[in-house]
Amino acid sequence: MPSKVFLKKNIKPLIHGTVVVKANINFKIKAQMKKMLVMAALAICSFANAQKGTVLVGGNISYSSETRDFGNAERKSNEFAFSPKVGYQFHENWTVGGEFTVASSKDDQGVNEYKTNSSKFGAFVRYTMPLSQTFSVFADLGAGFQNQTEKDYVGSNYTKYKADGMYIGVTPALFINMKNGFGLNFSIGGLGYETLNYDNNGPDVSRFNFNFGKTASIGISKNF
Repeated sequence: MPSKVFLKKNIKPLIHGTVVVKANINFKIKAQMKKMLVMAALAICSFANAQKGTVLVGGNISYSSETRDFGNAERKSNEFAFSPKVGYQFHENWTVGGEFTVASSKDDQGVNEYKTNSSKFGAFVRYTMPLSQTFSVFADLGAGFQNQTEKDYVGSNYTKYKADGMYIGVTPALFINMKNGFGLNFSIGGLGYETLNYDNNGPDVSRFNFNFGKTASIGISKNF
């Protein structure tokens, strides 16, 4: 009889010990998961804050080409642009700065041909959203002044026009961080609005541009 009592008294401690072991294992697993989540959150935050208070220097080169077939005639047009910019990143997601663009275009309509040279000078604000330590997306809102010189050719003769005005536009893009804030920018167009007032009692032009997916540009940028 004493031996039976002894066995009954020792069953509960053994079962209780097993439950405690399981609870400790579950607690350790949950603690490890929480630790991993905290570390991941800190990594994302540290990446987002890595470029705060730095100077952004970058530039884009864009080229667009279009061919239209009208049956018995063909129209070809192309445009090239270079757009450097410098900004200050005052927040982990926000950058402000100045931008400058020089561009040239050609519109060949067979007998008639139009050549245009233009420049833009203005300011921009950028919002950046990091996706990972390598990729992020951003959108630039730019606005400023522009001027344009156009030559309209009929054979070897041409007429020259000059105009100035303003512009505003939004351009989304993808940023790939190569190393230490140096990376590549990829854009496939955006949307914008611009005005042009021609000299010598010429027309006043305003137009809305939507070329998302119709153009492609690649650029580089570096935060110092």
